[in-house]
Amino acid sequence: MNTLPSLTAAEIRRRLAALPPTSVNPYPEEALPGQPRPAAVLVPLLQQRGAWHVLFIHRAANHHDPHSGQVAFPGGQQEPGDATLVATALRETEEELGLPPQEVEVLGALPPHRTVTNFCVTPVVGRIPWPLPLRPAPAEVSRAFTVPLTWLADPAHRETRARRLRADLPPIQAVFFQPYEGEIIWGATARMVLTLLKALRLNA
Repeated sequence: MNTLPSLTAAEIRRRLAALPPTSVNPYPEEALPGQPRPAAVLVPLLQQRGAWHVLFIHRAANHHDPHSGQVAFPGGQQEPGDATLVATALRETEEELGLPPQEVEVLGALPPHRTVTNFCVTPVVGRIPWPLPLRPAPAEVSRAFTVPLTWLADPAHRETRARRLRADLPPIQAVFFQPYEGEIIWGATARMVLTLLKALRLNA
């Protein structure tokens, strides 16, 4: 396993390009009938004090949002005006964090992830400069925070729990990270983090 200080943006790009296109879907087919809706998120990587960090958001409380109050990556559903899913991720990130697309160096993408809300989410991995002033949209984001990649890569900081979607379906295995600065990364976002760690060959 390569050490994190030697992991350059160019190496991250190469490792992402080598990923097989297999999607990540932990749900039985009968749990989510119908075609999933396309969506994308940005997985922002940044360097802080010489170490890689990942930027997350805490979604604002909103009774219309099924992911209200959860830790997530900036992103959302693809809209007709989005030429690509990368464009979706960059547009949503600008809307939610005030981060201009030109500030993001797109390094690649992770395989699509199916979510419990029946989206097919493509995580777009991008490097952003840091420090960078962010302007979170109050209606969508309550705060943004960073977590060191080394902390996320430590297996001691996460556990797997069984979750049952319906009484007639078998439970699925859901990943929960330990609290970091009071924030808990779990569910689809945690699965995306694990996929990133595996792609970068950091998943012990």
